[in-house]
Amino acid sequence: MSKRKVRVRFAPSPTGPLHMGGIRTALYNYLFAKKNNGDFILRIEDTDQNRYVEGAEEYIINALKWCNLEIDEGPGLNESKGPFRQSERKPIYKKYVDQLVESGNAYYAFDTSEELEKMRELAKKAKMPNWQYNTITRNSMKNSLSLSKEEIENRFAKNEPCAIRIKMPRDEDVRFYDEIRGWVVVNTNNMDDKVIFKADGMPTYHLANVVDDYLMEVSHVIRGEEWLPSAPLHILLYRYLNWENVMPKFAHLPLILKPDGNGKLSKRDGDRLGFPVFPLEWTDPVSKEISSGYREKGYFSESFVNMLAFLGWNPGNSKELFTIDELISEFSLERVGKSGAKFDPEKAKWFNQQHLRSKSNSELAVLMSKDCKYKVSNDFLEKVAELMKERATFHHELLSEDYFFKSFEDYDQKTFRKKWKINSISLVNEFFAELNTIELFNSESIENVFKLFIERKEIGMGALLPCLRLILTGKGMGPSLFSIMELLGEEEVMNRFKEKSMFFEKLFLEKSDT
Repeated sequence: MSKRKVRVRFAPSPTGPLHMGGIRTALYNYLFAKKNNGDFILRIEDTDQNRYVEGAEEYIINALKWCNLEIDEGPGLNESKGPFRQSERKPIYKKYVDQLVESGNAYYAFDTSEELEKMRELAKKAKMPNWQYNTITRNSMKNSLSLSKEEIENRFAKNEPCAIRIKMPRDEDVRFYDEIRGWVVVNTNNMDDKVIFKADGMPTYHLANVVDDYLMEVSHVIRGEEWLPSAPLHILLYRYLNWENVMPKFAHLPLILKPDGNGKLSKRDGDRLGFPVFPLEWTDPVSKEISSGYREKGYFSESFVNMLAFLGWNPGNSKELFTIDELISEFSLERVGKSGAKFDPEKAKWFNQQHLRSKSNSELAVLMSKDCKYKVSNDFLEKVAELMKERATFHHELLSEDYFFKSFEDYDQKTFRKKWKINSISLVNEFFAELNTIELFNSESIENVFKLFIERKEIGMGALLPCLRLILTGKGMGPSLFSIMELLGEEEVMNRFKEKSMFFEKLFLEKSDT
């Protein structure tokens, strides 16, 4: 028997923006597929039309594109096994639900939503808060198992709306192997007769996902932990439809937890603690509320993906920085943990910082040129990037210091008060006079002049260097001052010396008088 081709699907519902947990599910599916030379399918599960949100499907597709998770099959792409929107597959499901009814594994239920709510209220009053439609209660409800044949025919003749429910067997263990959690066993006495086909003619997720996975030849279902309680129902549907021999393997991923580890990460946590939980910015089409996104916050897509990969998986060694190709090479379900993974917003920043540092100065200069408000060459921006990249977390921070482009206007008052002394102006004047004599104006020559100067004057570095930095940048700290001077060039350095040294001396004298 030939080995089955790996085919996985990411099947989100277009009910709002895609949470980073959803992107992680997509990522693990993608990595698994590519590791095994398989196919990565996007399927839009929009059977619940009441919860459909305008723009959500487009958002899902754009988020996958930003993360460079290229789909092999999906809406509008290689649709031989499509369509890939469940709402467009409506005619497909009736055949299979009829098969389930005819085999005695499903039945018609005529109960209205008001009648079901009334039963739940009565159960609460009887101290039974978790009432279920199941093997015990179904005979007291209005369905094709409890009603006479004549009454059922009358209801059909009147076109009364009815749902179709799966008929759970009594006291049977449903066993399946989860690729992450091992063997899972659930007794059917703890399961209810879920609706698998709604009165509006649309299947519920439970039936639709099983039928679609079968028809699309999905080999592995890799999805979130929240679907684990539904898995036994899906196993039974495969059995009742006689598809057990092609049933996919299941893997249920751990939750992404709040930073304190106490519960599932939500949008509310991001709003409260000041970090995004969505890959891209999202504007609610009704309320117009804007939710921040990692892309708009300045994260690289590759650092976002790298960070997500580690929320549940590890390579088994100390390596943390991966390209997407390296993740594909290293990924395996065996190294995905069962326990929830705590999200650390500071670690997310660290990943971005490391990916920024790994980029070439020319790459960074291209990014900087899009935001730079000054007319400078890319060669100049490359040199700024070289000086700033070890101090930046996001690429927009590479342009955070205006002193690279013009003489400063504001200055660090604390450094001025602490470092500018009565003899500072004479030291500064002497140093710049000597600096004016060097032949090659580069960082090495400037530093040599500086070292010889303070040695001859028998002063510490702190007596002069902070004053020079104030004059040239207005700051108390920053990248190598000698490299900054080389980048600014001799003419600009001398101009700032003439302008700003007198500015600070005048300021010092005024403060001394007061």
